[in-house]
Amino acid sequence: MIDRGIILAGGHGTRLSPLTKVTNKQLLPLYDKPLIYYSLSVLMLAGIKKILIIVNPAEATSYEKLLGDGSRLGISISYKEQKKPEGLPQAFLIGENFIKKKGVALILGDNFFYGQGLALKLKESLKRNKGSTIFLYPVENPSQYGVVELTNKNKIKKISEKPKKTKSNLAITGLYFFDNKVIDYSKKLKPSKRNELEITDLILKYKKNNSLKVEHIGRGGSWLDAGTTKDLFDASQFVSTIEKRQGLKIACIEEIALRNNWIQKDSIIKSIKFYGNCDYSNYLKKLI
Repeated sequence: MIDRGIILAGGHGTRLSPLTKVTNKQLLPLYDKPLIYYSLSVLMLAGIKKILIIVNPAEATSYEKLLGDGSRLGISISYKEQKKPEGLPQAFLIGENFIKKKGVALILGDNFFYGQGLALKLKESLKRNKGSTIFLYPVENPSQYGVVELTNKNKIKKISEKPKKTKSNLAITGLYFFDNKVIDYSKKLKPSKRNELEITDLILKYKKNNSLKVEHIGRGGSWLDAGTTKDLFDASQFVSTIEKRQGLKIACIEEIALRNNWIQKDSIIKSIKFYGNCDYSNYLKKLI
């Protein structure tokens, strides 16, 4: 069973420049909270308490100031620096000592997932002791993503990276579950024409060994990649609409920790003092 996760929050975020000239992309606001809260909340919803955040060397202090060691959330957060982005599988090389002999989840720090039943789907997928699980979502423009073609029996037929033509609209999202073989597989990958290790090549290794599973984020769920200014704006509008209509917060990490029984209400009080006088603190007050 997977009990730990990595958030990849490095990179330069050039598509969000000039915003990212002064701070890391995952520290930018997605509506009312930092973008990193959304990816962190997904791992917490899955029940993962051991988390490694891979960051740019210049931003490590900012993340530590915001999240600390995770103790106020009842979890463990550690940090590793990514000196130069060299592809998504690099996360498993940087995090080798963190992963040890366990399986691991990887989520991209600029990805946002939401939907009823998401937590249950994640927890069920974590129980798999062998192989890899990828999460698929239907998109209008599959040529911009890694795409999976399935048979009528939901078996993987083909995986393509940003295909010009494809019969499928099922994109591979930025959430992946891997067994411990991921370290060895990543070490054997060769850089692509972009001079990067490709996540698609890593996934194909699992497919070749018949150990790749797929899960669908169905019509009741949402997946957003906040990689551009428009994406960030659209995701912010989405969160704003949901929160105002329901009166609930999406990706409130303190609320998730409380509902998971990882913390008590005294920790919520500490978080309120940490954030100060703001709308987010006012929401936390409702939890106590």
